[in-house]
Amino acid sequence: MRQFSVVVLGAGGVGKSALTVRFIRDVFVENYDPTIEEEYRRTVTVDGQLSALEVLDTAGAEQFTSLNEVYIKSGQGFVLVFSLTQEATLKEVDNLRKQIYRIKGGDTTIPIVVVGTKLDLVNEREVPRATIQSLSNRWDLPFFETSSKKNWHVNEVFEDLLRQMRTRYPVETHHVKKKSKTCTIM
Repeated sequence: MRQFSVVVLGAGGVGKSALTVRFIRDVFVENYDPTIEEEYRRTVTVDGQLSALEVLDTAGAEQFTSLNEVYIKSGQGFVLVFSLTQEATLKEVDNLRKQIYRIKGGDTTIPIVVVGTKLDLVNEREVPRATIQSLSNRWDLPFFETSSKKNWHVNEVFEDLLRQMRTRYPVETHHVKKKSKTCTIM
């Protein structure tokens, strides 16, 4: 079974923990408790293949953003989270996206998904679909609109990312050298 490291990044209060916990434990965390760092594991079957995901839920609070560089260096795939109810949180996603490319050496094949949370809060929505479509095209990244509370499109986020990681990090085949059956006497 292959194992992949996923890092969930975004501004404070956008729903990173709610998204992560909904995916890992299939429960909705109602109360907001700022995260410093939480690590979760889950095995999933996608396209008939079993994989282990190690998901790191990071702090969105500014005093901890210096840790992002450490997380980015170790991560194989990234979930960049913003709130559909706060357009300003999209700016942080753009900053994180640029930081990932910078740290990973400008490689544009890095597995990334961008996630707008709180889709169920229709009357509080600030980010128009047209903005998301435009950014998706410009950044060439998949965007998902989710609701952790209603469990809308949460699994799709991680399944898409897993498919990207499988493509980006294929199974390495090791060539085993056959031992020769010659004997050397010195």
